[in-house]
Amino acid sequence: MLGAALLSSLPTLQRSASAQDTLPVGYGTLKRDDIVVRFATDQLEIQVLPLAEQVIRLLAPDTYRSLAQLLKTKGRAVADAAQRAGVDRPTLVMVTFFGLLPQARFSPEDVNVTSRGRLFRPVGIVPLSPRWSSYQLDAHEQAVAIYLFEEGISFHEGMTVSYQGLSNDSWTGVLPTLDRERARVMARASLQPRP
Repeated sequence: MLGAALLSSLPTLQRSASAQDTLPVGYGTLKRDDIVVRFATDQLEIQVLPLAEQVIRLLAPDTYRSLAQLLKTKGRAVADAAQRAGVDRPTLVMVTFFGLLPQARFSPEDVNVTSRGRLFRPVGIVPLSPRWSSYQLDAHEQAVAIYLFEEGISFHEGMTVSYQGLSNDSWTGVLPTLDRERARVMARASLQPRP
Protein backbone atom coordinates (compact mmCIF):
# COMPACT_ATOMS: atom_id res chain seq x y z
CA MET A 1 0.00 0.00 0.00
CA LEU A 2 0.95 3.64 -0.27
CA GLY A 3 1.49 3.90 3.49
CA ALA A 4 4.00 1.05 3.35
CA ALA A 5 5.75 2.65 0.39
CA LEU A 6 5.98 5.91 2.32
CA LEU A 7 7.51 4.26 5.34
CA SER A 8 9.99 2.28 3.27
CA SER A 9 11.09 5.41 1.42
CA LEU A 10 12.30 6.94 4.67
CA PRO A 11 14.72 4.29 5.93
CA THR A 12 16.55 6.56 8.35
CA LEU A 13 13.33 7.91 9.80
CA GLN A 14 12.35 4.96 11.95
CA ARG A 15 8.70 5.00 12.96
CA SER A 16 7.55 3.85 16.37
CA ALA A 17 5.09 1.00 16.58
CA SER A 18 2.16 3.15 17.68
CA ALA A 19 -1.24 4.05 16.30
CA GLN A 20 -0.08 4.27 12.69
CA ASP A 21 0.55 0.51 12.70
CA THR A 22 -3.05 -0.33 13.63
CA LEU A 23 -4.95 2.58 12.08
CA PRO A 24 -5.95 1.56 8.55
CA VAL A 25 -5.45 3.83 5.56
CA GLY A 26 -8.38 5.01 3.46
CA TYR A 27 -11.18 5.30 6.03
CA GLY A 28 -10.66 8.85 7.33
CA THR A 29 -13.06 11.67 6.52
CA LEU A 30 -11.49 14.73 8.14
CA LYS A 31 -10.48 17.73 6.08
CA ARG A 32 -7.14 19.45 6.45
CA ASP A 33 -8.92 22.50 7.87
CA ASP A 34 -10.36 20.31 10.65
CA ILE A 35 -6.92 19.73 12.15
CA VAL A 36 -4.64 22.58 11.07
CA VAL A 37 -3.43 25.04 13.72
CA ARG A 38 -3.96 28.51 12.29
CA PHE A 39 -3.11 32.00 13.50
CA ALA A 40 -2.08 35.36 12.10
CA THR A 41 0.19 38.33 12.56
CA ASP A 42 -0.55 41.70 10.98
CA GLN A 43 1.27 40.57 7.79
CA LEU A 44 0.92 36.77 7.69
CA GLU A 45 -1.34 33.84 8.32
CA ILE A 46 0.49 30.77 9.58
CA GLN A 47 -0.83 27.22 9.30
CA VAL A 48 0.74 24.24 11.04
CA LEU A 49 -0.25 20.69 10.05
CA PRO A 50 1.20 17.65 11.85
CA LEU A 51 2.41 15.02 9.38
CA ALA A 52 2.44 12.11 11.83
CA GLU A 53 0.84 8.97 10.39
CA GLN A 54 -1.56 8.65 13.33
CA VAL A 55 -2.91 12.09 12.38
CA ILE A 56 -2.89 12.10 8.59
CA ARG A 57 -4.51 8.64 8.37
CA LEU A 58 -7.63 10.32 9.79
CA LEU A 59 -7.84 12.65 6.80
CA ALA A 60 -9.97 11.95 3.73
CA PRO A 61 -8.31 9.41 1.41
CA ASP A 62 -7.37 11.94 -1.28
CA THR A 63 -5.79 14.27 1.28
CA TYR A 64 -3.91 11.38 2.88
CA ARG A 65 -2.63 10.17 -0.50
CA SER A 66 -1.48 13.68 -1.40
CA LEU A 67 0.45 14.12 1.86
CA ALA A 68 1.87 10.58 1.72
CA GLN A 69 3.05 11.20 -1.85
CA LEU A 70 4.61 14.50 -0.80
CA LEU A 71 6.50 12.78 2.02
CA LYS A 72 7.62 10.04 -0.32
CA THR A 73 8.82 12.57 -2.91
CA LYS A 74 10.68 14.61 -0.29
CA GLY A 75 11.85 11.56 1.69
CA ARG A 76 15.51 11.89 0.72
CA ALA A 77 15.60 15.63 1.53
CA VAL A 78 13.91 14.97 4.89
CA ALA A 79 16.31 12.11 5.67
CA ASP A 80 19.30 14.30 4.76
CA ALA A 81 18.05 17.15 6.96
CA ALA A 82 17.49 14.72 9.83
CA GLN A 83 20.98 13.30 9.42
CA ARG A 84 22.53 16.80 9.39
CA ALA A 85 20.64 17.58 12.61
CA GLY A 86 21.66 14.28 14.21
CA VAL A 87 18.03 13.27 14.74
CA ASP A 88 17.05 9.64 14.09
CA ARG A 89 13.26 10.00 14.29
CA PRO A 90 12.20 13.58 13.62
CA THR A 91 8.67 14.78 14.14
CA LEU A 92 7.44 16.23 10.84
CA VAL A 93 5.13 19.22 10.54
CA MET A 94 4.04 21.15 7.46
CA VAL A 95 4.17 24.92 7.94
CA THR A 96 2.53 27.34 5.52
CA PHE A 97 2.97 31.11 5.54
CA PHE A 98 0.31 33.13 3.65
CA GLY A 99 0.99 36.76 2.81
CA LEU A 100 -1.81 39.08 3.91
CA LEU A 101 -0.09 42.25 2.68
CA PRO A 102 2.41 43.04 -0.08
CA GLN A 103 6.03 42.43 0.96
CA ALA A 104 5.04 40.44 4.05
CA ARG A 105 8.21 39.19 5.76
CA PHE A 106 8.43 35.85 7.55
CA SER A 107 11.06 34.21 9.75
CA PRO A 108 10.97 30.42 9.33
CA GLU A 109 13.09 29.65 12.40
CA ASP A 110 10.64 31.46 14.69
CA VAL A 111 8.04 28.67 14.54
CA ASN A 112 8.22 26.66 17.77
CA VAL A 113 6.13 23.94 19.38
CA THR A 114 5.63 23.35 23.09
CA SER A 115 4.57 19.82 24.01
CA ARG A 116 4.60 18.10 27.40
CA GLY A 117 6.13 21.21 28.94
CA ARG A 118 9.11 21.24 26.57
CA LEU A 119 9.92 23.82 23.90
CA PHE A 120 10.84 22.36 20.51
CA ARG A 121 12.65 24.48 17.92
CA PRO A 122 13.01 23.32 14.31
CA VAL A 123 16.16 21.24 13.74
CA GLY A 124 15.67 21.21 9.98
CA ILE A 125 13.48 22.73 7.28
CA VAL A 126 12.78 21.27 3.83
CA PRO A 127 11.32 24.04 1.63
CA LEU A 128 8.52 23.08 -0.75
CA SER A 129 8.02 26.52 -2.32
CA PRO A 130 10.44 28.27 -4.67
CA ARG A 131 9.93 31.58 -2.82
CA TRP A 132 10.88 30.12 0.55
CA SER A 133 14.41 31.53 0.66
CA SER A 134 13.24 35.09 -0.07
CA TYR A 135 11.56 35.28 3.38
CA GLN A 136 9.06 37.64 1.79
CA LEU A 137 5.61 37.15 0.27
CA ASP A 138 3.18 39.24 -1.69
CA ALA A 139 -0.47 39.40 -0.68
CA HIS A 140 -2.18 36.02 -1.26
CA GLU A 141 1.18 34.32 -1.93
CA GLN A 142 2.28 31.34 0.13
CA ALA A 143 5.48 29.61 1.19
CA VAL A 144 5.38 26.01 2.43
CA ALA A 145 7.97 23.76 4.08
CA ILE A 146 8.29 20.52 6.00
CA TYR A 147 9.72 21.22 9.44
CA LEU A 148 11.71 18.67 11.39
CA PHE A 149 11.62 18.73 15.18
CA GLU A 150 13.33 16.42 17.65
CA GLU A 151 11.31 13.41 18.73
CA GLY A 152 9.05 14.05 21.71
CA ILE A 153 6.15 16.12 20.43
CA SER A 154 2.88 14.37 21.28
CA PHE A 155 -0.10 14.80 18.97
CA HIS A 156 -2.25 12.83 21.44
CA GLU A 157 -2.31 15.69 23.95
CA GLY A 158 -2.37 19.46 23.98
CA MET A 159 0.43 21.43 22.39
CA THR A 160 1.11 25.08 21.68
CA VAL A 161 2.50 26.53 18.47
CA SER A 162 4.26 29.89 18.74
CA TYR A 163 5.66 32.44 16.33
CA GLN A 164 7.31 35.73 17.29
CA GLY A 165 5.53 36.13 20.60
CA LEU A 166 2.15 34.85 19.39
CA SER A 167 0.92 31.46 20.48
CA ASN A 168 -1.95 29.14 19.64
CA ASP A 169 -3.06 26.15 21.67
CA SER A 170 -6.07 25.24 19.50
CA TRP A 171 -4.65 21.72 19.06
CA THR A 172 -6.24 20.92 22.42
CA GLY A 173 -9.63 21.56 20.80
CA VAL A 174 -8.76 19.27 17.88
CA LEU A 175 -8.06 16.26 20.13
CA PRO A 176 -11.73 15.25 20.66
CA THR A 177 -12.26 15.43 16.87
CA LEU A 178 -9.26 13.13 16.34
CA ASP A 179 -10.47 10.69 19.00
CA ARG A 180 -13.96 10.50 17.49
CA GLU A 181 -12.58 10.06 13.97
CA ARG A 182 -10.13 7.38 15.15
CA ALA A 183 -13.05 5.37 16.57
CA ARG A 184 -15.04 5.88 13.35
CA VAL A 185 -12.10 4.78 11.19
CA MET A 186 -11.72 1.58 13.20
CA ALA A 187 -15.48 0.94 12.96
CA ARG A 188 -15.54 1.54 9.19
CA ALA A 189 -12.54 -0.73 8.68
CA SER A 190 -14.10 -3.51 10.78
CA LEU A 191 -17.13 -3.55 8.46
CA GLN A 192 -14.98 -4.33 5.42
CA PRO A 193 -14.62 -7.99 4.41
CA ARG A 194 -11.18 -9.46 4.93
CA PRO A 195 -9.40 -10.96 1.90
